[in-house]
Amino acid sequence: MKLSCFSVVDHYSGDRHPGHDRSIADQYRELLEDCVLAERLGYEIFFVAEHHFDDYGVIPNPAVWLAAAAARTSRIRLAPAIAVLPFRDPRILAEDYAILDQLSAGRLVLGVGSGYLRHEFEGFNIDGRSKRARFDESLEILRRLWRGERVRHAGLHYALDGVAINVRPYGGREPEIYIAALREEAARYIGRAGENLMTVPYATVDRFEEIGRVIDAYRRGAAEAGHRPRSLVALHTYVAESDARARAEAEAAFDLYVATRKYAKSQTYGDILASGLSLFGSAETVIDKLVALHAMGVDHVMALYTFGDLPPERGRDSLRRLAEEVLPAVRARIGEAARG
Repeated sequence: MKLSCFSVVDHYSGDRHPGHDRSIADQYRELLEDCVLAERLGYEIFFVAEHHFDDYGVIPNPAVWLAAAAARTSRIRLAPAIAVLPFRDPRILAEDYAILDQLSAGRLVLGVGSGYLRHEFEGFNIDGRSKRARFDESLEILRRLWRGERVRHAGLHYALDGVAINVRPYGGREPEIYIAALREEAARYIGRAGENLMTVPYATVDRFEEIGRVIDAYRRGAAEAGHRPRSLVALHTYVAESDARARAEAEAAFDLYVATRKYAKSQTYGDILASGLSLFGSAETVIDKLVALHAMGVDHVMALYTFGDLPPERGRDSLRRLAEEVLPAVRARIGEAARG
């Protein structure tokens, strides 16, 4: 079992949410401190979300923020979750993330997707119905540019006439890419395409037990393609001294997060406890959940550890417990089960 961190930087300005006076600059600096801590604790990858035109998510270009993180770290891998391909020219995208990979000495992991928020498509004046075609075209161009090709392409949305980029990824190899999916049928399609999968069960399924169904669909597709499956599963996470303490410390922040998200499922803290689609609770509770996920075929979890107005120190305490108390116990139990 591997653990990574995932952050969506929500901004709750004082004029809309009285009492919330942290500036965006403060939040960026706090997140950099989180990334440094995550590296020290042994997390695999640090993901940040790309969002536009709303206080839900204030990192519109993850490559820029991740470049600052690269300068402060040396081991942890760095990733957008996700780079929304329809919103950027693939030439710019290829250049931006190649620079990041060079600055980090090959630590880029690229999470990509086609987007899902209506106001973002409206803000870019893009018809959401074209997102799948734009995504496929953009990813193909990105990969060709990263391989060093001089690309000629005449597509529905992009035209390149013999273009080559002058900065390629570190070492000249393609960074690891994960494709985001929010539906079971999409997971199988991604597997059949020989791609790696990233999924957020909170938005994909209704109950904890159904996560295994999505992973099974992906693995079946990957087997058809002869692809070694690699998947990432993101879950909201808060680990405290006890289940009751976790609720006392995180419930209000999570409920604010849900109430202010556009187009989100209306699952309060109580609802998500009932559905099981989180890692909220004591170390013992979260250990049990991770062991159960491993039995479903999940071997890499992204801890979505920031939500709402959760104070930064609480998020960091949760990350420490997850790395120092939960993960060793999970690995020990998995090892015992493997030995029979």
